[in-house]
Amino acid sequence: MAISTCLAAVPAAHAHCNRPVQVPVSATGHSVLIKGNSIIGIYPDMLRALGAKEKCRFVFTEVPRARLEKLFETGKADMIVASTRSVRRDEFGIFIPMVRSRATLIALDDAERTPFKTTQELLGSKDTRLVVVRGYDYGSAYFALIEAMGKDNRLLMESDPSAVARLMKAHPGNVTIMVPTIFYTAVQEDPRLVDQLDRLRVEPLDDIPWGESGVYLSKSSLEPALFQFLQTSLLRAGQSATVHKGFLAHYPTALLKDSIKPLGKGP
Repeated sequence: MAISTCLAAVPAAHAHCNRPVQVPVSATGHSVLIKGNSIIGIYPDMLRALGAKEKCRFVFTEVPRARLEKLFETGKADMIVASTRSVRRDEFGIFIPMVRSRATLIALDDAERTPFKTTQELLGSKDTRLVVVRGYDYGSAYFALIEAMGKDNRLLMESDPSAVARLMKAHPGNVTIMVPTIFYTAVQEDPRLVDQLDRLRVEPLDDIPWGESGVYLSKSSLEPALFQFLQTSLLRAGQSATVHKGFLAHYPTALLKDSIKPLGKGP
């Protein structure tokens, strides 16, 4: 079901923001949180604050992650928020970093298993299946692993993190790869899953390194003045660590250690 929400009604927009900015979103931890008919979270809050100050209207619409990517690639979305930087997305948009981020292997497993250190170790564990969200992109090693696990009939693809977490609860030997904050929120927000938080294991993989997460602006859909306004405003937000402060307010410090850091902070 599509859900739309927008900023409070504002007077005629400034010249640099002369139309609503289309922002399709999918649930991404506290970065983008879908609650009933409301779309809230760190990134929507940041854009609402920007819109209130600059009289710019943002329209948020809930869509599955894979459809979100397609809308952006075809010029039907002005922005993607809470997105990792990738070579493919760079074809269609300009990336504005907000935080450093890292996808890790995540398990809900009480067994005394030695943590996986690389994607190859995971691939070599023939009893382990990988569950991922369709449309997520964590780089070349991630896609190589997905391809190899698929050929080995050990890959399952779901539409969102909650579906991944439910499947992993039913089959504790399964693992996933995503930014831990996304998975943590999916478990935390679902009464059927919240009892699994104490079982959550985060295992960084050496060949899935730290990257950047932030906002993509469309190369094709945004008019030059609107593009320039959004780029300048979001660069300023990144430099002031607005998004990282949001993460600190919602997640345990121990979880952020392996997944989210301010810009400029090394591994």
